Amino acid sequence: MKSSLSLFVALRYFFSKKSQRVINIISIISAVGVMIGTAALIIVLSVFNGFEDLILRLYNSFDPDFKVELVAGKTFESNVINIKSLKEINGIAFVNEVIEESALAKYHDRQNIIRLKGVSEGYEKSTGLDSMMVDGGFILKSGDTNFAAVGSGVAYNLGLNLTGINNQLEIYGARRTATSLSNPEEAFNRRYISPSGVFSVQQEFDSRFIIVPIDFAREIFDYGSKLSSLEIVLKKGANADEVAKKISEITGPAFRVKSRFMQHELLYKIMRSEKWAVFLILTFILIIAIFNVISSLTMLVIEKKKDIIIYRSMGAEISFLRRIFMTEGMIITLSGALAGLVIGFVICFLQDRFGLIELSGSGSFVIDAYPVKMSPLDFLYVFLTVCGIGLIAAWYPARRLIKEKINVKLIADEQ
Repeated sequence: MKSSLSLFVALRYFFSKKSQRVINIISIISAVGVMIGTAALIIVLSVFNGFEDLILRLYNSFDPDFKVELVAGKTFESNVINIKSLKEINGIAFVNEVIEESALAKYHDRQNIIRLKGVSEGYEKSTGLDSMMVDGGFILKSGDTNFAAVGSGVAYNLGLNLTGINNQLEIYGARRTATSLSNPEEAFNRRYISPSGVFSVQQEFDSRFIIVPIDFAREIFDYGSKLSSLEIVLKKGANADEVAKKISEITGPAFRVKSRFMQHELLYKIMRSEKWAVFLILTFILIIAIFNVISSLTMLVIEKKKDIIIYRSMGAEISFLRRIFMTEGMIITLSGALAGLVIGFVICFLQDRFGLIELSGSGSFVIDAYPVKMSPLDFLYVFLTVCGIGLIAAWYPARRLIKEKINVKLIADEQ
C-alpha cells in the first residue's frame, strides 16, 4: 500500500508543472542525458559484437573446430593416433591430416618466406576457404597434378599472375636428412607447383600461407609418414565439450586438443577486454549524466517543503518521504533508460539492415559498413547498470536532504 502510494505521489510530481521552471528543465536534461548514454552503450557494444563476429567468422573459415598437436614436440607418426576411431566419434564430420612448416616460395625474380600447409584429401569440403577465393578457384589436386591455393598477401609479394605464362611457383623446403647447409642443393628440396587460386581470409593468414596437397608437403620436407597436426571439423549441432573429451581419450596425454578459443586465445581475450574497457569508459560518462538527477531531486525536495510538512502532520514516516523522492529519481532514470534502449535498438537495426554508416576506405575491406550484432545480454547489462547508478543517484538526495536539510522541526520554527 505504501509503495503504491509513494509511486502515485512520485508520478504526480513527475508530470506536474513545477513552480520553478528550472526544475522541469533539469529533469528533462537528466532524462535526455540518460537516454543518450544508454543508446551510446548499446550502439558501441553492438558494433564491438559485430566486429568480433566478423573476425571470428573469417578465422573460422580457416581454422578447424579442434586442432590436435603434440604437447612436446613438432611431428608425430600418423599411426600413433587411431584416426579411424576419431572419424567414428559421433559429432565429427572431417578429420584432416596436416603438415605445416616454413618454406621459401619463389616466383620469377621474387621470393617470400611462407608457411606451407599440406592437407589431406577432402580438406576443401571441410573448410570455408572456397568462399574466400578472390581469384581462381580452390583446387588442390586434379588427377595426378598438384595445385596450390595462395594467400592474397603472398600473391601480392610475389607478383603472382594466375593467367601468366610459366606461372609455376618454386618451393624450397629444408631437408630433414641434410648433412651440410653450405650447399643449397643438398640442404633444400625444390619442387614446382602451379597456383590454382588466391584466397583472402585475414592478414595473418593471407600474408603467410600457401596450401598444397599433403603428398607434396611430405616430399618437400622429407616427412615420410609424419604429421604436424590433425584438424577436426564438427557436424552442425554437435556438443563440442563431449567431442573434445572423446578426442582426448583417444589421443592420450601426449597430445593437446585445442579448441578455436585455444588456437587464438590472445585474440579472444583482447577483443573481450577492449569491449568491456569501452563499456566502463561509457559507464563513467553515463554516471555524470545520471548524477544530474541529484540536482533535480535536490530542487524538488526544497520546492515541496510544505508538502513534506503536511505528510508529516498526517503521520507519514520519514521512510515514506524518502521513498517518494527515490521513486521520482528512478522514474527520471528509467524513462531515459528505456528511451535509450529503444533508440539504440532502432539505430543498430537500421545499420544492420541498410548499412547507414560506411567504413572509411571500405573498398579495401571485406565489408562496406560498420557491422553490428545486438545481444540480449548487452541490453540487460546496460539496463541493470543504468538502474543501479540511478538508484544511487536518487538515494543520496532523498536520504540526506530529508534528514538534514528539510527537517520538519526547523521548518516549523521558521513558520
